[in-house]
Amino acid sequence: MKQFAALARVSSREQEREGFSLEVQEDALKRYATQAGGEIVKFFKIAETASKGDERKTFRELIAYAKKNAFALDGLLFYKVDRASRNLFDYVELERLESEYDLPFISVSQPTESTPAGRMMRRTLANMASFYTEQQSVDVREGLNRRVQEGWFVGLAPYGYRNLRKDGRGVVEVDPEAAANVKRIFHLYAYEHLTLDGVVERVNAEGRVWRKSQSQFPRSSVHNILKDRAYIGELLYQGEWYPGKHEPLIDRATWDRVQALLGGHVYHAQSLTYAGQLIACGHCGHPITGELVRKKTKDGIRHHVYYRCTYYNRKDHPRVRVREADIESQVVAIFDKMKVEDESVRDWFRMVLASQTRDAQADSRAQRAELTRQETLIIQQQDRLLNMRLSDDIDQEVFARKHTEMRDRLASIKLQLDVLDRSHDETAELAAKVFELSQTLRNQWLIADYAAKRRLLEIVFLNCRLDGVTLVPEMRKPFDVLAEGLLVSSSRDDRIRTCDFLLPKQAL
Repeated sequence: MKQFAALARVSSREQEREGFSLEVQEDALKRYATQAGGEIVKFFKIAETASKGDERKTFRELIAYAKKNAFALDGLLFYKVDRASRNLFDYVELERLESEYDLPFISVSQPTESTPAGRMMRRTLANMASFYTEQQSVDVREGLNRRVQEGWFVGLAPYGYRNLRKDGRGVVEVDPEAAANVKRIFHLYAYEHLTLDGVVERVNAEGRVWRKSQSQFPRSSVHNILKDRAYIGELLYQGEWYPGKHEPLIDRATWDRVQALLGGHVYHAQSLTYAGQLIACGHCGHPITGELVRKKTKDGIRHHVYYRCTYYNRKDHPRVRVREADIESQVVAIFDKMKVEDESVRDWFRMVLASQTRDAQADSRAQRAELTRQETLIIQQQDRLLNMRLSDDIDQEVFARKHTEMRDRLASIKLQLDVLDRSHDETAELAAKVFELSQTLRNQWLIADYAAKRRLLEIVFLNCRLDGVTLVPEMRKPFDVLAEGLLVSSSRDDRIRTCDFLLPKQAL
């Protein structure tokens, strides 16, 4: 009995409607093999949903199998020439199998003889298939370019809009409920002095629904919304922004304010908190890096984060990996050690912390003073300009132009002051949280995002090393005092007293 290998390919729903479905091709190929007195011993299929990478993988598997088993095969079966290959490079591989491995190329619906004339016919059909594929790609790109030039999204519209067909064309309209959510998110971040986490908490608390399948607003999605220029009437195509025809949801002033407040911060969806030069290996001194490990379980795929030395794979290096949860528990334990019950000690520590952050805040105060001075000068210039107009020293056109310039400069200065105030407040709030974290707000660390945790660690720890599975930090002052312990138990009557050298006399 003859033995064949076969390939069935369908790359679009249009071809399936025209009768080129995988089932149709499979039936025709099996029928041919039976009529030829043989069977198909290996069947390869490329479905319409396959990516280009999957298509190439399947085709390479076909070639490798054919070369390995050429001595036992009587031919390669295809429904049509263009089902065998969509480009000339792949077709050359099939002809090479025929010439070098004596493995016939058989198109069951377009039969050709293995003669020069027959091969020329197959090459012509393959050339036409390649031309069709390349021309289709060009047509698609031109169509997408025209759509962008006309101001329409080329794919799925962003959150706040919805796609629909109108007069046979794909257009975009505002989704009222989602658009209201977008406007609320921008307003909260721009004008109510909320952080990103605060915005997420507020919109969820207000009972707003993200999507029907997921009611809660994801933090990453809220961040992406605040950075998406589609909401001011633009659309993204191949890394560039173009004017769009869709209705803007956010005015330019609010957009500029949000971008200034964001300050270029990047959201980290899966950030390795303890990587990035934060910890050194106790064995060799090289940086500790992190890796994300995916494990299959009965409940699905679980993700685990491990930390190890960057020289972990060297022969003489200990093969030690530490789970992120274990490092996390050690960090929290350090914060627990810093807890102080005595209120007078807490007040003293706050005083020390405030004095150490005073120099860092000096620059912020100087910037604010300069901006305030500029603001006062512009207001005075506006008054003089108005007096000049009232006395007809300047005409209306000059007044309007100068007044607009001054108004824009004043708005810019006020925005810079707002950003400076928020930065100052965040710095002051962070300094307070660092201390309160070790006292009464320990849970704040457990719910902090990547950026907040990194800042906290950099403030508290001067440097860290990982000895085996143990985190050994060197604390910054005055946190080292808290970590080493403010209290001793060597006083009389077994009572715990504060060490004299650590506190002012009034606290003893």
